Amino acid sequence: MTIALSSRAADFGALDTPLLVLALPAAAAVDDAMARLDTRVGGILRRTLERREFRGAKDEVMHLSSATPGVERLLLIGLGKSTDRSASIRRAGAMATRQAGKLGVGQLCFYAGALTEIEAEAAALGLIAGAWDFKEMKTAPPPEEQRDAVEEATILAGGGGADVARGVATGRAIGEGHSLARRLGMLPGNVCTPDYLADTAREIAQRHGMTVTVLGRAEMEREGMGSFLSVAQGTSQEPRLIVLEHRRGPREEKPIALVGKGLCFDSGGISIKPAQGMEWMKFDMCGGAGVLGAMEAIGRLEIPVNVVGLVGATTNMPSGTAVKPGDVVQASNGKFIEIINTDAEGRLVLADVLVYVRRHDPAAVIDAATLTGACVIALGHTATGVMGSDEALVQEVLDAGMRAGEPGWPLPLWDDYKELIKSDVADIKNSGGRPAGTITAALFLKEFADSYPWVHLDIAGTAYTESDLGTIPRGPTGVPVGTFVEFVRGRTR
Repeated sequence: MTIALSSRAADFGALDTPLLVLALPAAAAVDDAMARLDTRVGGILRRTLERREFRGAKDEVMHLSSATPGVERLLLIGLGKSTDRSASIRRAGAMATRQAGKLGVGQLCFYAGALTEIEAEAAALGLIAGAWDFKEMKTAPPPEEQRDAVEEATILAGGGGADVARGVATGRAIGEGHSLARRLGMLPGNVCTPDYLADTAREIAQRHGMTVTVLGRAEMEREGMGSFLSVAQGTSQEPRLIVLEHRRGPREEKPIALVGKGLCFDSGGISIKPAQGMEWMKFDMCGGAGVLGAMEAIGRLEIPVNVVGLVGATTNMPSGTAVKPGDVVQASNGKFIEIINTDAEGRLVLADVLVYVRRHDPAAVIDAATLTGACVIALGHTATGVMGSDEALVQEVLDAGMRAGEPGWPLPLWDDYKELIKSDVADIKNSGGRPAGTITAALFLKEFADSYPWVHLDIAGTAYTESDLGTIPRGPTGVPVGTFVEFVRGRTR
């Protein structure tokens, strides 16, 4: 569960909180609203700002202890000079709850001046993101070393009470989706199995009145999903194709389809990965986790749109039955695929899922996958690679990602690149080698997404982080939950 969130008008004269967080822009001054607070704390806030001991730079933090009953501590966090105030507030909110967790403060109030509905949503998302922590598999420290976890945060509004309340409620719903996706990503591969993802989907469906369908190995064999099953043939775990349906739009309305790669662990198969860092490959299911997190948020928001979420879940393991380089398999649309590299497995799973989604006659399909290391080389850990068959849809997804704070960058899908994935023995091969690896992987997927508008998100560099980002610790980021949800919300505007 995420922290409890609420909002109320900022009344600094009567405020009673163990921690008050003030998110302040560069060169901030004590305004009329904060003047009563400054009087209560003996003028320390005004002195700190006038002496420029705190300048409001991005991510600048100052902790002030107060001897005044009612406001025990002040935490100043800088918003900097950013022109995107919502993004800055979201970042400050995440830093606020992370700092509160380090201080062992269970409750806090957060103030960033007057807030619009969008800014209140951003504050809520930030507070939830910063408070999230994965401790369920850690032994609790001795009582004398324990610190209280952040359980409650109140957003103090400088105005716009009803708008702020709506923004907080929306942020809470999306934050729950982020938290679900991050928890699934953080769970180890021996716990978060394909069956575990299927059970999670069933729980989401039960909570929000959705329908769920789960296909196993036998059902996929009947569907002719030789591409997907080639990845699963090396593991004893049952592969799962999970389908969640949110039907809140008109009956005749074509659904939006969200598709995710759910490789619960990727060893590389016969083309095995290096041992160093292989433990991070539990995150190869972050695309699938993003779909489930987005469906959780969409259900909570009761968005009046038809949405279908699909997750292709399995593990990629080396064994005596594993698929081998040089093998040829047939996908459910009849195309033959030469397996060049068994570590290029995500596209093999997604190929059959992208064919399967046709039966829903989708208005648009967006897939997300930690697909290629090449995308990390091209874009680092800042932007998601975005490619697709419909330029207008690509731009719509890019816009949704920017609104969600999950920026993407478009890459070309020119036919010239197809030469790299031509096979001598089959219709197509699953790897074109190192050159343009992100593009050729997307072109491979395009061969199976040929009957509807389609966009592919390569989240290999953005779905998880191997370093502490200040706002969140090492581990899953929640990408692409925000992009998915913003895209679906955008279709209602």
